[in-house]
Amino acid sequence: MSIKGEYRDRSEVQIAVLRALVDRSEDGMTVFELRSRVDVEIDELERALADLRDDRLILVEKAGNRTVIRPADRVVPSKTAT
Repeated sequence: MSIKGEYRDRSEVQIAVLRALVDRSEDGMTVFELRSRVDVEIDELERALADLRDDRLILVEKAGNRTVIRPADRVVPSKTAT
């Protein structure tokens, strides 16, 4: 699944992170899972995550002993949209 068009004007890394998260929006992803999907250095991934969080495009939640990252609802395209 892709991200909404209005969020595609971000850096390539941020777009890759958002796409990966939208694909797993139900379960979310850990940083380690994101690293396996977004092929960048950890520092670059952390900067992208910080920027996306500052812009409220991602949610960071504790799930037991894991930290899970999910896309904000406004980033996920409607499943009924054509």
